[in-house]
Amino acid sequence: MFKKPASQAQGGKPAAQQPKQQQQQPPPLKPIVLSQIPNISSKVLNLTSIRDQSKLELGAAISTLKGSKALVMDPKLIGLLNLLADPAFLSGCGADKRYELKPEINTDSKNIVYIVRPEVKYMHWITGHVKEHAERGLKKEYSIVFVPRATILCQRVLEEEGVMGSFVISDFPLDIVPFDEDVLSLELASSYKEYLLDGDRTSLFHVAKSLMKLQAMFGTIPIVKGKGHCSRLVMDMIVRMRKEMGEECTVPPEIDSLILLDRDIDTITPMCTQLTYEGLIDEIFTINNNAVFLNEDIVVPPQNQQSAPASAPSSASPPAQIKKVPFPLHSNDKVYSEIRDTNFSVLCGLLNKKAKDIDEYYKMFKQNQSISAIRDYMKKLASYQMEHNSLRIHTCITEQILDVTKSPLFMKGIETEQNLLAGVNLEVAERFIEDCINKKEPIHKVLRLLILYSSTHNGIKPKQLDFFKREVIQTYGCSHILTLNNLEKLGLIRKADLRPSFPSIRKDLHLIVEDLNEQSPNDIAYTYSGYAPLSVRLVQTAIKPNGWRQIDDILKQLPGPTFEEIQPLPQGATTNVKSDRKPITLVYFIGGVTFSEISALRFLSRQDQANRDFIILTTKLINGNTMIDNLVEVFN
Repeated sequence: MFKKPASQAQGGKPAAQQPKQQQQQPPPLKPIVLSQIPNISSKVLNLTSIRDQSKLELGAAISTLKGSKALVMDPKLIGLLNLLADPAFLSGCGADKRYELKPEINTDSKNIVYIVRPEVKYMHWITGHVKEHAERGLKKEYSIVFVPRATILCQRVLEEEGVMGSFVISDFPLDIVPFDEDVLSLELASSYKEYLLDGDRTSLFHVAKSLMKLQAMFGTIPIVKGKGHCSRLVMDMIVRMRKEMGEECTVPPEIDSLILLDRDIDTITPMCTQLTYEGLIDEIFTINNNAVFLNEDIVVPPQNQQSAPASAPSSASPPAQIKKVPFPLHSNDKVYSEIRDTNFSVLCGLLNKKAKDIDEYYKMFKQNQSISAIRDYMKKLASYQMEHNSLRIHTCITEQILDVTKSPLFMKGIETEQNLLAGVNLEVAERFIEDCINKKEPIHKVLRLLILYSSTHNGIKPKQLDFFKREVIQTYGCSHILTLNNLEKLGLIRKADLRPSFPSIRKDLHLIVEDLNEQSPNDIAYTYSGYAPLSVRLVQTAIKPNGWRQIDDILKQLPGPTFEEIQPLPQGATTNVKSDRKPITLVYFIGGVTFSEISALRFLSRQDQANRDFIILTTKLINGNTMIDNLVEVFN
């Protein structure tokens, strides 16, 4: 049995929410003003050109109607657009008023620009707006910007409703969205389901187009390795697109190799609970578009709480609703960038050390009273105040996570996951899954455990599987007959028939690491407290001298073909233009990637033996819950 996470943070709750202030009272804290837009001009690969191009295309799409206008946005796109453009940019395009798309709209703007995904539901909503304005005698001009492009079905709905002529129609081909200096995503929420369950290759076409776009900007990627059916199809599309394009631009290649991985080859890792700080934030709070929603009193410094007189609570007044506000999570936050990839069990020690460092800086003001010392102190004061406030917020988040991770139910869940991964105490795991169903724990939690059970044991014994299915349907409702059917179609849960292959994969790839030092880890297994993500272990093997040839027998046990190809460079393109830098490998997860897998790849890039940097591109940033979201059927 491998190491269990230490109940999660050594020394209990962090003691350093505020640095000590007995010696010197620092100036009052100001709220952190961080944009959701990260700084992506890293030393590895400057991704700002991707965002700049998308901003130009967005501005052109919005400007199809001249003058001042109201921008009405698809709720699913608002967060993504926040990663590309700030309010000042939108105002510069004339979009002074911004609304979330709803069945009804109330605006006095004469020009209305809708920016939406091509969904029929939205077409009916927009049609309702136009007809209502016509009935009230309001003269307005309309434009619809489809992301990434209009569909025949949406256009037909507008034609049948008799409003097609009221709109200026345009497309905004939003594909690659930079989330951080080493993370890019297409944010296609249903890409995993579309191809594997529905047989729809649209998302794979978008994957191929995104790679063509990257190669146009950063040069042709010479070496391509891939594993899985989707990866093979994407590579075939790229070859065809290059032939159809004819003459290519001769941009020197900055990315040395590409690794394409299907999510389908590793369905085990997303089902496990992530145990890095960033991963646990996503598991417990959910991270969307570089932001997590927290209570307002956590994000805004409580400056006036002590000075304001406490009013006696009225027994008749209802409890005030707690306001939630977004808090950005990316590398612009210096404190977060230092702790995001660490295992949660060592986090409190890091927070305490950071608090002591800030406290020492505040003490300097009292100890050094010379003019030059005060001048130097004031130069860095704003930066330290920002870190101080960030530390306070992350300490609050840590305390809330601790309340969850210290619960017996959470610890029992982690133990069950580790038993399934190690292939021991199966009866204990089965009893825990049954208890979760009986207690009506969230359906996603139960399904994740069933998928993990099936994936690690090549299925579940027929009698046991039938029992679990019957219990799920009786407890959670008949709609989950369809949910279970979806999972069985994808092979995520199935009846055991053959000898399990995972034990040999686990042994040969060294997926279970005993006696792991989470304080100073030497293996990617620290991200799951002893389990090395299978997907990242494949990447780790691919970058070695003999590559995947040394694990050919293992790869044959995983679904889909394995391939390695050399892409010929266009005539005139030179190689190794920056010989002083480390090689760059682009890892593309088709079907989604978790934050802990990203942390594992960052850990690999810091190791001397890897001698390379990684850029991660994916169809969606996921966790186990969001991965199976589209597979869960709920009757309204």
